Amino acid sequence: MNAQPALVELSDAHVVHKARSGGLFTRDRVYALTGADLAIAPGETVGVVGESGCGKSTLAKVLVGVQPPTRGTVSFRGRDLWAMPAAERRRAVGSSTGMIFQDPSTALNRRLTIRQILRDPLDVHDRGTRTQREDRVRELMSLTGLPRALADAVPAQLSGGQRQRVAIARALALDPDLVVADEPTSALDVSVRAQILNLLLDLKERLGLALVFVSHDIQTVRRMSDRVITMYLGRIVEESPAALVTDRARHPYTRALFSATPGLLDPIDPIPLVGPVPSATRPPSGCPFRTRCWKADATCAREMPDFSAASAPAHRFRCHHPVQEDESTRDLVRQSDPMEAP
Repeated sequence: MNAQPALVELSDAHVVHKARSGGLFTRDRVYALTGADLAIAPGETVGVVGESGCGKSTLAKVLVGVQPPTRGTVSFRGRDLWAMPAAERRRAVGSSTGMIFQDPSTALNRRLTIRQILRDPLDVHDRGTRTQREDRVRELMSLTGLPRALADAVPAQLSGGQRQRVAIARALALDPDLVVADEPTSALDVSVRAQILNLLLDLKERLGLALVFVSHDIQTVRRMSDRVITMYLGRIVEESPAALVTDRARHPYTRALFSATPGLLDPIDPIPLVGPVPSATRPPSGCPFRTRCWKADATCAREMPDFSAASAPAHRFRCHHPVQEDESTRDLVRQSDPMEAP
């Protein structure tokens, strides 16, 4: 783990929602986040990967104080965020964190001009004089590569890439220490994605931001991050240095995810995962991945494994039968194939 004091820290954080399904008097519960322990240090980039519905967006919302945990604690600069008075919590989180959402078309108020959108956080938190706020709006537009001529345009008059630049500028308006980007390029054309990713990396370095980057594009996450968090059915199942996550990950699910992404030198040789992701309303007993894992046995069904430490620092995983560090993806493909397994 990073030696610096944590900026934000989750301890045994759970989020449980009531579903619309269920019986006449009781409704099913959706276990969106289960037992999450995570610390974000100043200046580091943490990537979060996993299939749809694994809890990535819920984790992001808990980190920025949008979603209260059902159980567990969220500490912000060493203080319990949800033990603070509501007004103090809004000031603390609002001025120190920013969030970039998936689709800028829905995240931006279509009736406001770009100038008004960027000035709004400054107005809400009463930052500076009117002149200083206008100066800050111009500074934010310059910082994110937006032409000054767009200040009086509305979002519908901008391209998708420009709208996402506005969303990034708004997230930076109050000089936050932490920015959470939840699928920030998935709604953009392929030709624009690289520009936005490069902008985020440049801003992180220039401003010293801590960045949590949530994405389905796991190879991009690996390239952008210092650490990579793998989530499955609401649980963090592995935490690895980004440099090791492709070939040295220990959890079978992490290795399967990265095996399914194309490489420059090797063709795709995915580790097959049999069956659908289980329902979050009725998660399996024990390890949630056991219903799709070729290594699963009775122990996996009986109990959830605790975190184990790998040989590399800051690398931990939850698995009863982890992948060995010297096992290649091809070895794992052969193991998981019922026709080839011994």
